[in-house]
Amino acid sequence: MRIGELARVTGTSARALRHYEEQGLLSSTRAPNGYREYDEGAAVRVRNIRHLLDAGLTLEDVAVFGACLDGDVAGARPSGRGLETARERLAVLDARIAAQTEARDRLAAALLRAEHLARRVQDTTASCPTTTTT
Repeated sequence: MRIGELARVTGTSARALRHYEEQGLLSSTRAPNGYREYDEGAAVRVRNIRHLLDAGLTLEDVAVFGACLDGDVAGARPSGRGLETARERLAVLDARIAAQTEARDRLAAALLRAEHLARRVQDTTASCPTTTTT
């Protein structure tokens, strides 16, 4: 099948398929006209790649799964290396979440201080008598 059909049956873009191929996760042959041709198993492989990416892994992480991408990745017994990869990625995500939570907390505290200061200044300004010059 050609790239457009593979993109359609897997719900991904042709650009993503070319990227997977550049990363060594997907392979094709070239027709005489230069078009990429994929075998029927490519759809299973792409769905598995998408499944692992949707779970939070990176393309580099997905490469660890190698030949398993041609089978039932979601239902297969996980390998030790696959579990290790998932644990490592989870640790990275947890660290990013913690860093983002700390940044959010700092911003919330700064905003609270700024709003408090704005109210104080507004209260002070409102209590001052106004003068007019003629």
